[in-house]
Amino acid sequence: MAALVAAAAVIGGLALTAGPSAQAQATSVGSDAGSRERAFAAASVEFGVPQPVLEAVSYAQTRWDFNPGHSTSGGYGPMHLVDASLGSASEAKGLGGPTAPAAGAGAPAADTLSRAATLTGLDKDALRTDELANIRGGAAVLAAEQRTLGLPVGATTSPDAWYAAVAESSGSAQEDVAAAFADDTFAVIASGAARRTVDGKDVSLLPARVSPDKSQLGRLGLVKKNNRGPVDCPPGLDCEWVPAPYEKLGPDPSDYGNHDLASRPSSPKITNIVIHNTEASYDTTLKLVTDPTYLSWQYSLRSSDGHIAQHLEPQDVGWHAGNWYVNSHSIGLEHEGFAATGAQWFSESMYRSSARLVKYLARKYDIPLDMQHIFGHDQIPGVTPANVAGMHWDPGPYWNWERYFQLLGAPLNAHAADGAVDLVRIVPGFDDNIQPLTSCTTAGAPCEPQGTNFVYLHQAPSTDAPYINDIALRPNGAPATTRVSDIGARAQAGLTFAVAERQGDWTAIWFNGVKGWFHNPASDPTAIPVEGSYVVPKAGLAKVPVYGRAYPEASAYPAGIPVQPLAPLQYAFTPGQRYAVGDLTVPTNYYRATTFSLDTPNDHVDVVGQDRYYQISLGHRFAFVRAADVEVMTAK
Repeated sequence: MAALVAAAAVIGGLALTAGPSAQAQATSVGSDAGSRERAFAAASVEFGVPQPVLEAVSYAQTRWDFNPGHSTSGGYGPMHLVDASLGSASEAKGLGGPTAPAAGAGAPAADTLSRAATLTGLDKDALRTDELANIRGGAAVLAAEQRTLGLPVGATTSPDAWYAAVAESSGSAQEDVAAAFADDTFAVIASGAARRTVDGKDVSLLPARVSPDKSQLGRLGLVKKNNRGPVDCPPGLDCEWVPAPYEKLGPDPSDYGNHDLASRPSSPKITNIVIHNTEASYDTTLKLVTDPTYLSWQYSLRSSDGHIAQHLEPQDVGWHAGNWYVNSHSIGLEHEGFAATGAQWFSESMYRSSARLVKYLARKYDIPLDMQHIFGHDQIPGVTPANVAGMHWDPGPYWNWERYFQLLGAPLNAHAADGAVDLVRIVPGFDDNIQPLTSCTTAGAPCEPQGTNFVYLHQAPSTDAPYINDIALRPNGAPATTRVSDIGARAQAGLTFAVAERQGDWTAIWFNGVKGWFHNPASDPTAIPVEGSYVVPKAGLAKVPVYGRAYPEASAYPAGIPVQPLAPLQYAFTPGQRYAVGDLTVPTNYYRATTFSLDTPNDHVDVVGQDRYYQISLGHRFAFVRAADVEVMTAK
């Protein structure tokens, strides 16, 4: 161990030795694009960890990213070294409150930062903020675990001999979760990876054939299964049951919380999964969802490690979407974090857990893996014109939809149709798509640059042209702004739109009743041509009403259940416009649940109609149109 601690690494002329003075020597490598790659190479030799293993563990934890000074995901640096005693608890972030975690907050995180400090002699501040120190610390922890397991150490040892040590680095005491992390890591080695990180470092890992020794897992003494309660999670996820209370709050039968009982998926059918972020720490989130006077959703995911709490059984309806029709057909996932901060919260561990859960739920309920069925809270329409402006905008511009759908096994850039002209799907890339945004922390101030998931739409084919207007957000016709919460002129990654016109490097799409232009050069496209269908107004109609819900016709309602009015939204869908179809099989129904008791006459009843609706890609938010009002056209 003494040799391990006393070793020195030299990277590009920078020596970093262990001992009390290490912090002073832990100098930032700055903008050198190759420094992280060299740091992995040097730490591999110094601590005897094969470089593919070291890089793959880092990729599975953070995709090699390092936001210096931040720990809001519960871990620091590219090796995700977790400071369980500090983390970000003092800021009520990441790991939550330091003294009184909420019920269901999960087991304490492994203190890998302290262990790295002990093994290397490096100061914790250096391990938090310097890429070389951080990677050395992660390598030291991996090597120490390998030795503890009685397994060979050395930079030239086979990666196959490191399965158990990699599994242990997941931080989970649950065997299937640790194995899933190890499997993900070895999949990275097998496939290879390359990217430029958020802070501008070029790292690559060449693919290699691997056959890890999974029998090693028994050396860790992990528990076979740790899920508690009636959790509905697949193997490989650390899930627990933290129930949302269904309680009567007063003498009035309509005074109850915080969700509704139902008989899903048979009635109503589950057709969607909604992606939210919490705008709160994980502990605060659990306190809210277990408050009978608050709202509810199905799952909460922790940023630091992807840990999941389930709150509702699948058949029941949560209150999370701000649209009762969507609530009745959806499963809601809340992800710890703040939309205006983005990458500091949206950790790779959380993305991976969320994607594994969504793939499982999508298979179980036959939900297509596309953005018409798995969507953000910000894509959900208001139910009336008065509701539109107040709808939420999470998970916001910094949620990496392209990475998320890659993890789902349904890449957004798949199924491109060369030569197609009528429809385009927005796929601008993420890391290098740094759009101007303001008011993330201070009103009017520029946000810290980071990757974004959208392109701006202009009123003309020029970057100097103002952004288009969203009439529901600005009835006076003023253009959209760069404010982080302003979705009025954002064409989001993964959404498909009908093309209105093309001029040179610019493409116009129909968006909320107007024509919006975005830069789409052939040399570096921000959208791909796709096949599909679109709708146009039926002949003779001056305007097609668009709706925020697909409720039945009046004749479908039985006696005793009030007819739910349909209020057209304020957008103008007129002849000459066309909109991409997201779903031709939208359920037409209204699930009535207004009282606490299941025995109340004419309550907890699903009213199903014969009228038909289509979901269309109207703008940043989708909408519904009656089939009787439109013609469906096959895109060319």
